[in-house]
Amino acid sequence: MKDYRAEIGSTSYPGRGIVIGTSTDGKYAVCAYFIMGRSENSRNRVFVEEGEGIRTQAFDPSKMEDPSLIIYAPVRVLGNSTIVTNGDQTDTIYDLMKAGQTFEQSLRTREFEPDAPNYTPRISGIMNVADGKYDFAMSILKSDHGDASQCIRNTFTYDNPKAGQGYFIHTYMGDGNPLPSYEGEPTLVSIEDDIDTFTKNVWEALNADNKVSLFTRYIDIATGKYESRIINKNA
Repeated sequence: MKDYRAEIGSTSYPGRGIVIGTSTDGKYAVCAYFIMGRSENSRNRVFVEEGEGIRTQAFDPSKMEDPSLIIYAPVRVLGNSTIVTNGDQTDTIYDLMKAGQTFEQSLRTREFEPDAPNYTPRISGIMNVADGKYDFAMSILKSDHGDASQCIRNTFTYDNPKAGQGYFIHTYMGDGNPLPSYEGEPTLVSIEDDIDTFTKNVWEALNADNKVSLFTRYIDIATGKYESRIINKNA
């Protein structure tokens, strides 16, 4: 098990990241989603609440250039499922699961982002909390080491997750040109009981120049009620 603060802070540019797991006391299903940016367009964003989820929007609309890959709903809720992703595949998962498909099936209709030469991976997660039970899954869709002719699809499912354990997946292995896609399974990390401590620690671990926004949510596994936090660098 790794310290998520050290993992997040180990590179100046992990890109976008998702942490999903369980609080140490076993009471809460936990998630975090952060975005970072190197360009002015990517940095010109904030998270705002939308329904039971969130949406990205321009901090200064006059400076928005291309919204296609940076304006989307990272978090949506469908029944007892909380969906979190780094792109508009949130809507794909929501719509196709509503039509009867599974999380994995819905993502077979999508691939990595068309932002050559980086081909940014699409990372996604889903948390299912119902009747006092909890499970989650994570996914990454990425190019074959920069070869856009093939999409590599990995899905990781976690049944009966253990208290105090979470998993961290992000888009890039580190800074670079082109940016290298994430490799391997999601990293096993520790998670605290308190949402404010967790939120503060994740935010402070992110590179100060490149971090943009952070969302966290703690869902009570017994009741399904939740608390959320949003931090925006542009405030």
